[in-house]
Amino acid sequence: QVQLVESGGGLVQPGGFLRLSCAASGSIFSIYTMGWYRQAPGKQRELVASIGRDSSTNYADSVKGRFSISRDNAKNTVYLQMNSLKPEDTAVYYCNAKFLSALSWGQGTQVTVSS
Repeated sequence: QVQLVESGGGLVQPGGFLRLSCAASGSIFSIYTMGWYRQAPGKQRELVASIGRDSSTNYADSVKGRFSISRDNAKNTVYLQMNSLKPEDTAVYYCNAKFLSALSWGQGTQVTVSS
């Protein structure tokens, strides 16, 4: 099973940007569909973006045009570039790896958008 460690969260002003990273270990990274989810206080965890083995991507409507997901299979890492951040983007962001019935989660990284 793959282990995931997120990094890159923090406090940023509205309109700012952050890049989250998720480093994977323990399995063959390239076979996994990778995703970023987020959970705000009092809300359910929601999919932000995903990237398949073929690098096809999928985004939540709320982040289209602002966020970009990418992967580097040589570095076993998936990234989430977040631009034009809004207060409503504030949440804990989780990395997810999926292959058939196997599912792994990272511990999460806090993103706070506030002036």
